[in-house]
Amino acid sequence: MAILVTPQTKVLVQGITGGFGARHTQLSLDYGTLIVAGVTPGKGGQAFTHGNHSVPIFDTVAEATQATGATASAIFVPPPFAADAILEGVDAGLDLVVCITEGIPVIDMIKVKGAMRGCRTRLIGPNCPGIVTPGEGPDSKGGCRIGIAPGYIHKKGNIGVVSRSGTLTYEAVWQLTCRGVGQSTCIGIGGDPVNGTSHLDAIQMFMADPETRGIIMIGEIGGSAEEEAAEWIKAHGTKPVAGFIAGGTAPAGRRMGHAGAIISGGKGTASAKIEAFRAAGIGVAATPSDMAETLLKMM
Repeated sequence: MAILVTPQTKVLVQGITGGFGARHTQLSLDYGTLIVAGVTPGKGGQAFTHGNHSVPIFDTVAEATQATGATASAIFVPPPFAADAILEGVDAGLDLVVCITEGIPVIDMIKVKGAMRGCRTRLIGPNCPGIVTPGEGPDSKGGCRIGIAPGYIHKKGNIGVVSRSGTLTYEAVWQLTCRGVGQSTCIGIGGDPVNGTSHLDAIQMFMADPETRGIIMIGEIGGSAEEEAAEWIKAHGTKPVAGFIAGGTAPAGRRMGHAGAIISGGKGTASAKIEAFRAAGIGVAATPSDMAETLLKMM
C-alpha cells in the first residue's frame, strides 16, 4: 500500500518551466512518476518535453486538474508566490500539495494554515525534499517521486521514514537500502516553524498502513513536534520505531540550519526530545550512521 502516494498517483508541477522545477520534473519522469500536467501562468497551451514525454502546461491548477485528473502537486515557485501556489492547489481540491520552496515568510504560512483549516488537502512542507513511494523496478523505478529526493537510493519494502531534515532522510534511506531493506514511503516534512504534515501525522499513517512494519523518525532541535509524536507512540504505537535527534550541540537562542531549529525559552532541546523518545520505547540512534541499525536490531 504505502501512504499518501502510489505509483498510480497523477501529479502536476507548479513552476514546471523554471530551471529547478524543470530539472526535477525530468528526474521524476525518469523515475516513472505520472507527471500529467505543468502549471505556469501565461504559458498555457505549451508543452514540457523530456525524452518521449510531453507534458501539457496550463495557466492554472484548476484547469490542469480538470483536464488531467491530477490529485497531487509539486510546488517549485519562488518564495513570494509560494503561499498563493499552495492555496491554488487547495482551491482546486487536490488531495496532496508538496511545497519544496524554501524561504516562504512565516506570516504567509500562518495565513495558509488558517485558510487550510478544515479542507481536504494535505500539505507536505514547505522547505522540504518531498515524498517518495518506491516502485518495483531497478533502482525502485516505477514509483512516485514528488520533490527533490534522489530516487535511485530507494528500494521498495516495509520501512516508513519521516524526517525534518532532507539529507538525513536520504541517509536513513540509503542505510536501509544498503542492508537490503526497502521502504514503504519516505517523507521529508521540512524544517520550517510553520508547516503542513507533522511527525505525528506521518506516524499515525504509518501505524495504520499494513505494508509498513517499522519506522524511522528523524527530528531536530526546536518546537515540540517530536515529543508530541513520542507521546502518541507511547500510548498507541504498535510497530517498532527508531529515532535520531539532530542538533545536540546547538547553543540556545541560535538558529541552526532550518528556520524552526532553534532552542527558545529552554524548550526544544535535543536532550528533552531524546528523553521523550526513550520514555516512549523509541530506539534512539546515538549518531546518524546508526539509524538503520538501531531499527533493525529492534525488529
